[in-house]
Amino acid sequence: MSEAPMKAKPKISASRRLFLKTKLLKKAVSMLDNEKQFRKEERERILSERVPGLQMSGLSLQDLQNLCKELHGKIDVVDEERYDIAAKVTKNEKEIQDLTQKVYELKGKMKRPNLKRVRVSAGAMLGALLGAQVKESVDFKANLKTVKKEEEKKEEVTDWRKNVDAMSGMEGRKKLFDAGQ
Repeated sequence: MSEAPMKAKPKISASRRLFLKTKLLKKAVSMLDNEKQFRKEERERILSERVPGLQMSGLSLQDLQNLCKELHGKIDVVDEERYDIAAKVTKNEKEIQDLTQKVYELKGKMKRPNLKRVRVSAGAMLGALLGAQVKESVDFKANLKTVKKEEEKKEEVTDWRKNVDAMSGMEGRKKLFDAGQ
């Protein structure tokens, strides 16, 4: 006895299976065409009910102008409704997107992309970061900036009473003004 289990014979032959598949596809195509035709007829029927044909024969110029103004008014109303509906749809889509994101966060099943490990040498990484300008090895320590600490300026300590006397009155204000320039 062999250890591998025997495969069961298919009950339908390959040619019969192919014949049934083609028959199903043909039936699906014909049903799809019938549905498209039905939708087209339904649309035409609804439009003929809602929008009656225009009777423009025998109308004077003033009547035609009034009819045009009336049609423009109706078009404006329809455009306003369409805009409002589009705004509501975008708002609802945004809310749906936010809620689905919250559901994913609550479940803890965040979709993570499959990342592939890529091995890159240091030279290739520098070439990618800095462009083609780097061809020889780069000395990182040479490129570092040196920071020199500046010595803090110490103000001279003077007698504050002399300073107040010198700055009092208009002469002191003039000295401050001149020192600022």
